[in-house]
Amino acid sequence: MEQKYLPRIADKLLRDRLSSSGAVLVEGPKWCGKTRTSLEASKSHLFMQDPDKRASYMKAADTKPSLLLKGETPRLLDEWQTAPVLWDAVRYAVDMRGEPGQFILTGSAVPVDNAVQHSGTGRIARLKMRPMSLFESMESNGSVSLSALFNGRTDIDALSELSIEKIAYAIVRGGWPASVKASPATASRHAIDYVEAIINQDVSRIDGIEKNPVRVRSLLRSLARNISTVATLKTIRNDIAMGDEGNSLSEKTISQYLNALDRIFVTENLMAWNPALRSKTAIRTSPKRQFVDPSIAVAVMRLTPERLLDDFNYFGFLFEALCDRDLRVYAEAIDGEVFHYRDSSGLESDAVVALNDGRWAAIEMKLGSKEIEEAAKHLLELRNRVNTEKMREPSFLMILTGTELAYRREDGVLVVPIGCLKN
Repeated sequence: MEQKYLPRIADKLLRDRLSSSGAVLVEGPKWCGKTRTSLEASKSHLFMQDPDKRASYMKAADTKPSLLLKGETPRLLDEWQTAPVLWDAVRYAVDMRGEPGQFILTGSAVPVDNAVQHSGTGRIARLKMRPMSLFESMESNGSVSLSALFNGRTDIDALSELSIEKIAYAIVRGGWPASVKASPATASRHAIDYVEAIINQDVSRIDGIEKNPVRVRSLLRSLARNISTVATLKTIRNDIAMGDEGNSLSEKTISQYLNALDRIFVTENLMAWNPALRSKTAIRTSPKRQFVDPSIAVAVMRLTPERLLDDFNYFGFLFEALCDRDLRVYAEAIDGEVFHYRDSSGLESDAVVALNDGRWAAIEMKLGSKEIEEAAKHLLELRNRVNTEKMREPSFLMILTGTELAYRREDGVLVVPIGCLKN
């Protein structure tokens, strides 16, 4: 029996893009729900990886790709990158038809360089999908809205029912739609199967260059150990060399492998925020290492919820990764992006949500309540360091937690459980 469709935040974003663009590219990692979400919005479809029809589809793509575009619109072209000529065919059809909402293209990999002739700018809009946020999986009650906070409604008072144990399980399970309603054992197996497919198939298939599975596993383990940090290529190389894998990689090889992981949407690093400051303090520009979902790190390390609860230090890094994932999903819905901040004085902010209209908010992530006071101090210091003559005042300062109560502190800093947040 087909699993019931759980509504996604991307549903509205896809509708909006279809209403204004001739085609929409929905991209993101395998298993995150791109095809199902796109099917909800489409009226006809073409599955390029259908084993019964793939050969004929590929032949049509080679001889007359316009044949594959025939059908009621919006027409879904799933995994279009297996026949990159479809991109240019869609672009041309959009030009000829001159109407919005003609095609939806989905892809779980960026095609090799120069595989398409034109960028699609002005014809093909883009939508990034990620695994489900806790609000989409119905584990966050959504009593605190990120959009409302940016609009000045910061007088919050809410209660989360998401315990530390449930957060640990959510991290191990991940936001994969097929896992959300599965049993714990099945959900854990899904994440492990995902990692094994990356190691043994996907990372080599993206560019046709064979990659050593042992080396890929070593790299993934190092990224897992360094999750939510600004680990450099040198740090990763040394970590791999010192690990129990007994394997060594050059920085050049690591860079090539990381590029392949980016192109199949397995990794999604958090870029550095670069605000105008009152002083001449140097801003660090290194990205923060993240997977697109924290369950990838857990699966490659073969951890369980119980083992996370025995190691609260590592649990804290994974909690930060969970928060980053959810913030990215919510920020996408309100025309924003997520960054991190770190300067030469050591001052950090785990996340900065910056909207395209210039509004911004700084966020710290703390699993428990003991570090809330220190986190609030850092956020207030960052607010004072930003030059508000050149930038806006922050819309709010927030500490995302694994605790129960959402409230506004006397200093104005918001304390919000991840189990209360939504877009």
